[in-house]
Parts: sequence; structure tokens; C-alpha cells
Amino acid sequence: MTDLNTKIDLNTMGKDAQVAAFKLGQLGTLKKNAALNKMADDLEANSSNILTANKVDLDNAKANGMATAMIDRLMLDTDRIKGIAYGLREISELPDPIGKIDRGWTTEDGLDIVQERVPLGVVGIIFEARPNVTVDAAGLCFKSGNAAFLRGGKEAINSNIALSDTLRKSLKESGLDENSVQLISDTSHEVAQEMMELSEYLDVLIPRGSGKFIKMVVNKAKVPIIETGAGNCHIYVDEFADLDKAVKIIVNAKVQRPSVCNAVEKIIVHKNVANEVLPKISEALSKYNVEIRGDETVQSILPNAIAATEEDWSTEYNDYIIAIKVVDNIDEAISHINKYNTKHSESIITENYANSRQFQKQIDAAVVYVNASTRFTDGNKFGFGAEIGISTQKLHARGPMGANELTTTKYLVQGDGQIRK
Repeated sequence: MTDLNTKIDLNTMGKDAQVAAFKLGQLGTLKKNAALNKMADDLEANSSNILTANKVDLDNAKANGMATAMIDRLMLDTDRIKGIAYGLREISELPDPIGKIDRGWTTEDGLDIVQERVPLGVVGIIFEARPNVTVDAAGLCFKSGNAAFLRGGKEAINSNIALSDTLRKSLKESGLDENSVQLISDTSHEVAQEMMELSEYLDVLIPRGSGKFIKMVVNKAKVPIIETGAGNCHIYVDEFADLDKAVKIIVNAKVQRPSVCNAVEKIIVHKNVANEVLPKISEALSKYNVEIRGDETVQSILPNAIAATEEDWSTEYNDYIIAIKVVDNIDEAISHINKYNTKHSESIITENYANSRQFQKQIDAAVVYVNASTRFTDGNKFGFGAEIGISTQKLHARGPMGANELTTTKYLVQGDGQIRK
């Protein structure tokens, strides 16, 4: 088992990861799928040890006063481990992105060119208190032929070690390079900074966590970044909304798991339905003790609403708090959302087709919904088996990132003695 007191040599780990990545790049689909299924089986078989390690993390979190919603992100139980294992099995059933031909053509010089999908190489993932990321990231990297170089937060270190040790043992028993998955057990800021500068060995670095954490990584890293963003997500209740549908969707998006990035944080309501729908929203959310903050119109309709500040409109709460704004029209709603959102997930509730199309066309976000909860922005729910994160940037990937988003391309050119004239 990984020892927390072992001195970390990131250069050696990086070299090992590059060797493992090369081997993975040559591995066939059947062997990768068999290994993924074995990893899933071994996680379930080792669930008792994993849960014991997770309990240590949970006890530490409670002793340190971690918020209840954040503890939910940290917690594992038998069902969650089964769900994580199921995600690996789903990944095994997905098409292998490696070797996929995007396009092909013959040039005027008689050269046959194909553009083929290949692995990125060594993928670094630096994340906070969500131990499921250890397995999701490892599984997706493995499927796409990449070595996974992982560094989780101190809050989940014991859980992450138990999970990564299980995966590494499983790989070794499959006759594969266990360094295809490596976890940095040192959670110090110094080692994290060293990882961010490991451009000689890491091909890309993907941060997952709070907006503050991601911004810190983006500002400090020397390794190329794929930014997975915070989720200041909105739901706009249009004047043509089915209000019962709107209330049901809002409750799901806010309270099912308020600590995750696809939970809704802001509600925008058209003035023509505000008097009718706001009391319904308030009553439904009050059952879950959700604190409502609002503009002056919201406060005039809902006496329990707290005055929203300018800071509220740009804040990702990750808690049982929501802010509500009333607008005059859909154009104002779109303008407000585009000003304050984090380019993650936005939704409109409407029965008007023209408004739904305008919203989807004009909102700048990775995922834009009509009449659905923002909680569906998830690699598993999108059919990817799991996700490496939700990219909120436009290069090189956007939205939930599955195995296909962990690839790049190269051109394979076949000639027959051609020279350029």
C-alpha cells in the first residue's frame, strides 16, 4: 500500500508515466476492456478496505468543520462504489477512440492522407475532495491510451490511496504496467506546484474543483491546461413556461446534490409569471431549508427572501442557497446569464419554440438545456461512462469530457516516391 510518509520524486514518476503511456498506446481494445472490467470487479471486492479508508477522511472532515454539502462529495458507501465500478464497465463498452479515422483524402500530388485519433500521452489531473474522480479519471485515461497522473486533495487522501492501490494491483495482475495509474500521496502545496510545472513529462493538466482552486492552477501551471470550470448555473423561467414543470426542475437542480458543479445556483424569472411562480418555488425549496436571496422584485413577492448583492450573481454557492432575479424579457435574461455565468450549464423552461431556440443559440455555455435540469451535465449521463471533468473553455474540448476528448490527432501520409516541386 502507498505510504503517506514516502518521499515523492515527481521526475521518476513522470518518467514511469511516459513509459506506461507508450505501452498503453500500443494496447488493443480487447485487452483494455478486459482490464477495465477487472478493475471494476476488484473495486467491488475491495470495498470494505476502501470504505474503512473513506471513514478516516470523513472523520477528519467533520472534525475540521467541513460543510455538510461538501462532506457529501467526499463520502463513499457501498452503492457509490458499485456506481463507480459500473462506470468502468460502461467505459469498457464504449467504442475505442484510438485509431478512429476522422477523415481521409488524396491530394493532387497523389498522397493518401488520413487523420487518426491518438492518445494525448500523460494526463495530469489535480482535484479536490471527490474520491470518485480517482477512478473516473483513471478509467477514461486508460481507455483512451493515456497514463493517468493523479493528485487529489488532502481531504480525500486515504480514500484516494485505497482506490488507486486497488487499480494498480488490478493492472499488475492483468500483466499491464501499474504505472498507467499513479497517485501523488503528498498533498502539500509545494508538491502540487511542482506537478504544475512538470511540463517535461505531463502532456496536459486538468484541474477539478472550486472556481478559486481552478483559477489558482491556471495561473500557476506551466503544463498546458484544459480548464474545467466552476458551475454558476442558471435556470430561466420564461413567460411561456409550464410552471409546475419549472418548479420540479428547479428543486431537482438545486437540492439533489447542491455541492456539485452542475447544481443550479441562480433562477431568472420573467416578470409576467413572477407573482405566480415565485411562491411555488419558495414553498418547494423551503422543504429543504434552501435560503433564497433576491432582487427588489423578488423581495416584494417573497418576504423571506434576503437582499441579493452584486457578489451573489457571480457566486457558486455549493450549498443550500439560491439567488433569484426577475427580468422584463428573454433578452435581459440572456444578457444577465452571459455576464455572470461560468460557461458551464444553463437551462430555459418554456413551451415557446422560438424562445427556446433563441436561448440555445445566444447563451454562451458548454451545455444549454430546454426544459431539463442542469444536473444532467455529467459524463455518465451523457453516455460516456464517466468524465474527466466538465470543460468550460473552447479549446481543446468543451462540456463533459469522455475518452474521446482525451485524444488528439495525427496525420498519416502514404506516398510512392513523391517529391515536392
